[in-house]
Amino acid sequence: MTGFDADFRARLRDLIVWRRDVRRFRREPLPPGAVESLLELAALAPSVGLSQPWRFVLVEGAARRAAVREDFARCNADALGAYAGERAQRYASLKLAGLDEAPVHLAVFADRGTTQGHGLGRRTMPEMADYSAVMAIHTLWLVARAEGLGLGWVSILDPAAMTRILDVPAEWIFLGYFCLGYPESEAQTPELERAGWEKRRPWQEFVLRR
Repeated sequence: MTGFDADFRARLRDLIVWRRDVRRFRREPLPPGAVESLLELAALAPSVGLSQPWRFVLVEGAARRAAVREDFARCNADALGAYAGERAQRYASLKLAGLDEAPVHLAVFADRGTTQGHGLGRRTMPEMADYSAVMAIHTLWLVARAEGLGLGWVSILDPAAMTRILDVPAEWIFLGYFCLGYPESEAQTPELERAGWEKRRPWQEFVLRR
């Protein structure tokens, strides 16, 4: 069995602490093969019934990227309309996506209909396929950070539009659109906290004992 010493555990904690949702990227491209190496590790994430339901879509075409950008602008404007006063002003000041700068764009879907895994663990909870794909996303987030890369999750999008724009099967569940690249700067504190949108609460507040 592989042993992990105290130094490794401390470094792992550092990796988790410094993992950030990045919205500000440098435009420089990633080295050849970097994206493929990251996805190889992401695909080692656990999945219900060993179903591997994640579906990664690398968005490389300029027209598709532009269509995603247009959908984000529309959805973001709608979201802004849901706020008022000082909160609306603060929302308008936030940078919520790195779509214009990030060299790599990636969409992630979950395929609930996959026959791999023979349905194990999904009969009463079909959404386990979605959760499994999210585990792959989190794995990607960590391994990207370990390589000095940033990942930003763009969720202000219309799922139906993403299915259409990216030309994927209608039954796939859209989970998110991701920007990947080298961050402009490093920070231990979440950007939304630095911008005064929200504060991270201590973990003890979310633990119940029964």
